[in-house]
Amino acid sequence: MTRASHRPGWPRALLRALARRTRGLHLLRRRSAEAAPAFDLAYIRTGPRGGTPVVVIPGGPGLSVVFPYRSFRRQARERNLDLIMIEHRGIGLSRQATDGTDLPPEAMWVDDVVDDIAAVLAQEKINSAVIVGASYGSYLAAGLGVRHPELVAAMILDSPILSTADHRQERQAVRKLLHPSVPTTGDAVGTLVARGVDPDDLLFAARTVYEAGGQGLLDRFLDQLVAGRARLTWSVLVGALSREATSSVPLPFINEFDLVGTLAFRELDYGAEPDGEPFDPVLAYAALADRYPSFGGEPFDLRQQLREFTWPTIVMAGHNDLRTAPAVAQEVASLLPEGYLVEFDNGHSALESHPLALLQVITWLRAGTARKAAVGAGVLEGLPRRGIAAQLPTLISGLLRVDALLGRILPRGRSGRAEH
Repeated sequence: MTRASHRPGWPRALLRALARRTRGLHLLRRRSAEAAPAFDLAYIRTGPRGGTPVVVIPGGPGLSVVFPYRSFRRQARERNLDLIMIEHRGIGLSRQATDGTDLPPEAMWVDDVVDDIAAVLAQEKINSAVIVGASYGSYLAAGLGVRHPELVAAMILDSPILSTADHRQERQAVRKLLHPSVPTTGDAVGTLVARGVDPDDLLFAARTVYEAGGQGLLDRFLDQLVAGRARLTWSVLVGALSREATSSVPLPFINEFDLVGTLAFRELDYGAEPDGEPFDPVLAYAALADRYPSFGGEPFDLRQQLREFTWPTIVMAGHNDLRTAPAVAQEVASLLPEGYLVEFDNGHSALESHPLALLQVITWLRAGTARKAAVGAGVLEGLPRRGIAAQLPTLISGLLRVDALLGRILPRGRSGRAEH
């Protein structure tokens, strides 16, 4: 990708102006190193000082921390948490060099992102903190444990990534749910594929539905799709929501994959080789592969390095997670000398889908009662679900109700192809 001045017009300029007014915002000048230019790293610190600070690292890569996590920061303040969230280099307020141009590919290395976290803690004169990472953020959190172990008081790995080989467990989890031979969904899936529905589109839509509402909601969606009564639901899932994280066109200050995609492909193997069978999740980023460097090796060997972590670590896994398979979380917990696994009724990333559950786990960890998490699934499942992702079950159910109503008054679309 070429390095050029980013001129998006008034939307980004307006959003940047609003973002700069964010409560608790700080800028830290990161000096130029080798081919990477100097830039201002943005971070937000909120809540009362005192006690052990908490650093929360979102997933992605590409998610901004400014607007998407305002509600989460408010909820953390209500619990008197000293919270730090860092705007990943190449995103939002950390997107541009000091000369106003976008950061180049040479600035996109996982080690440098991890060192950005350490630099913020040094700037804030924090000796150690609770480090929380969700999805891709869990890889950065673990990376901090590898490169700067002295900064870690305790850790939470939410829907963790272990290595670039995780896609094998992801494939297995997806195909256990969607393969035509599966008793629960196989007939519907086989019918839809036979009618010409794109398996990749069906994978994305079904994964979103399953993570949001489990088997019951997925069965309802597939039944209506087969019956030709899910046109609106299909168009929203495959149209609007499919843009989510697999687009190189940035959604300013929300999701900006275009620059950070360099490290995703170069170090995390987002262009992994497909196995040629249908319903392969590695194809999610296949259309972008020619825009980024090929995979050159990952920066950490977490299967070995997690064994050296000396702090308590809670590993969170959602039963319905099809992006970071629960089997990966189970292995992560087994590798940690003081690891505590909590599996509960949830989809991918509690930070996104059940933030109050994550805040409860943070509270347990800061109180020195990490063991509670291992038997606390019932407590987490009983907490109210808030946040945008937490509303997906309601949204999907509502769309399906509308589709069912329309199906009674409009001609039925016979095939899945008609749902596009």
